[in-house]
Amino acid sequence: MKKENTKNRFKGDISRRDFLSLSALGLASLTILPSWKTPSGVRIAPSDRVVLGVVGLGQQGLSDFRSFSTCPGVQVAAGCDVDSIKRERFRRRVTEWQKKTNQNERCDLYEFYEDLLERKDIDAIEIATPDHWHALVAIHSLQAGKDVYCQKPLAYTITEGLAVQAAVRDNDRILQMGSQQRSSAEFQQAIKLVREKAIGHIDKVYVTVGDPPTPLNLPEMPVPANLNFNQWLGPLNDPKIHYHPDLCPPISLDPDVNEKLWGAWRWYQETGNGYPADWGAHMYDIAQAALGMDGSGPIEYIPKGYNGTKYATMKYANGVVMTDQPFREDKPDAKGIQFIGDKGWLKVARGYIECSDPKLLKKEEKKIEEGQYEISAPHMQNFIDAIREHKDPIAPVEYGTSTNTLCCLFNIARELGRPVRWNPATLKFENNDKEAFAHRLYYYDYRRPYKLPYLDRRG
Repeated sequence: MKKENTKNRFKGDISRRDFLSLSALGLASLTILPSWKTPSGVRIAPSDRVVLGVVGLGQQGLSDFRSFSTCPGVQVAAGCDVDSIKRERFRRRVTEWQKKTNQNERCDLYEFYEDLLERKDIDAIEIATPDHWHALVAIHSLQAGKDVYCQKPLAYTITEGLAVQAAVRDNDRILQMGSQQRSSAEFQQAIKLVREKAIGHIDKVYVTVGDPPTPLNLPEMPVPANLNFNQWLGPLNDPKIHYHPDLCPPISLDPDVNEKLWGAWRWYQETGNGYPADWGAHMYDIAQAALGMDGSGPIEYIPKGYNGTKYATMKYANGVVMTDQPFREDKPDAKGIQFIGDKGWLKVARGYIECSDPKLLKKEEKKIEEGQYEISAPHMQNFIDAIREHKDPIAPVEYGTSTNTLCCLFNIARELGRPVRWNPATLKFENNDKEAFAHRLYYYDYRRPYKLPYLDRRG
């Protein structure tokens, strides 16, 4: 695996000497596991264990760990983060779980993910970093022979998503998108009914995801000693980006106080793509699946306000029109989807599904606790099963690529203030749209010395 700027890389909580000692002598004790039983009683042999390393140890990384910890045969061996306090919190949580499940209590910690990838005993990497790190960590993990579970969206830009897709297939590895709604009953039912034309031919789709990103306006503050903010920035190449605790929510260990908000990098265009990528990567993903457009997408994106357009609009080649507008009249801010066909309609959101034809299903709505959908053991189990069988999971890389492309194009059209046309087959803007090709969400010029592998896969 080619790595950039790897000189003196072993600067984290495990030294190169310790690492070499572990590699030569320590792996046997680390990897001894009892046989596991699945809920159905099927026994999993120690040879079928899946050893996991986690990159990104904030609240999403912890949620994902809790999900993976319920999957029989999974062992969590290491964690990586640029915040030393979050690294220690992760170690405590993992070793507490290991003790309860009669495993050897050991969780190694790293500041630089490249060091973790050199571990030959680790089979898979879970990525829960900020979006701007997704592509590089995923590609380098794949090149190191690891399977990958990547939180959504797949990448920060269109080019990055295409590069990750190429890396998955070139290295013959498994990648599962963290699109856990694909494994939820209400969304599976909605996808099935729409595909089976239970409400007829689909003409329109309403999707509610939330506001786009805004320019970064947080005041600069001193970087705490526990945070390597330069490493947090990674490939980001914008001098306006500076440290503020909202970008990297602080925690404490004694007393144990977790993050009080999700990392605000999501909401600023210099560091994220706003709700269109955060919730759009979930809701547009389900819309794509139900419409049979996985791996493809709309051909035209019209921003809100253009020539009086009331809602941002996306048009498919088959005539289906998808708009970013409320899907429920009684809850206009709720995030979800309404499919409108020539025989009726269907609405779906987290914990909610309703259809115009009562015979198709009964209206169902249940209270969703905060963070409930961030823990999705069935989706993680699907990934582990896919690793063991070496087959694509329920949310493979092509699905993540096409949804990521859609979310980026949504914001490109909005920022340009005009429609953009995209060809999902050639992966190019129509009419040689140079302004769109030059947009940062198509291709982002990385800060040195970072380089995006598979750059020739831009289309």
